[in-house]
Amino acid sequence: MMKKKSDKILRHTASERINHWLVAIVFVFTAISGLGFFFPSLNWFMNILGTPELSRLLHPFVGSVMAFLFIFMFFRYLKHNFIDKDDLVWAKNIHKVLQNEEAGDIGHYNLGQKGIYWTLSISLILLTVSGVIIWRPYFADYFSIPVIRIALLVHSLSAILLIITVIVHAYAAFWVKGSIRSMVEGWVTRGWAKKHHPRWYREVLEEEKKEEENKQSQK
Repeated sequence: MMKKKSDKILRHTASERINHWLVAIVFVFTAISGLGFFFPSLNWFMNILGTPELSRLLHPFVGSVMAFLFIFMFFRYLKHNFIDKDDLVWAKNIHKVLQNEEAGDIGHYNLGQKGIYWTLSISLILLTVSGVIIWRPYFADYFSIPVIRIALLVHSLSAILLIITVIVHAYAAFWVKGSIRSMVEGWVTRGWAKKHHPRWYREVLEEEKKEEENKQSQK
């Protein structure tokens, strides 16, 4: 009797999920403390890292941890985030997507997810470079005042862009039922995969077929 296939498909491995949530946790501490620096009315946000004085000391270190952890995410997902012709079909049918319908032969990620990936990556690169330039007392003394002023502006704008992108990312994850579960438990249903990422689903089926053939050949 043939064994029935599980309805579950692995979408994110344990290491990917741990990496993702560590970045998310560190982001919360970095973003909230940073908003405390940026808006005087939100100075009390700096207490998230203890005290305002402690936040000024720890914020760049916590930000560095976030950037370091994101490096693994960047290279882990890079191969899935190159834009192809099917993404253009998805973009042309964005009105269908907004109605919770899918368009185009989507692979592991759609164009919206790829846009979030690249926006997060660019924002974090700018934040890291500008953050090093304005980091007192370690690096700021090596740069001129005009450079530091530009870096402060870049850092602030990049931080705002990053926060907005994360909010959009979180909203989209809640909006598409099943997305949160894939990053918490790691799996999605076959129906979910076939509807939202049909090309990726076919790739999964092809891998399963090869694995089954290998098992049969070893018997």
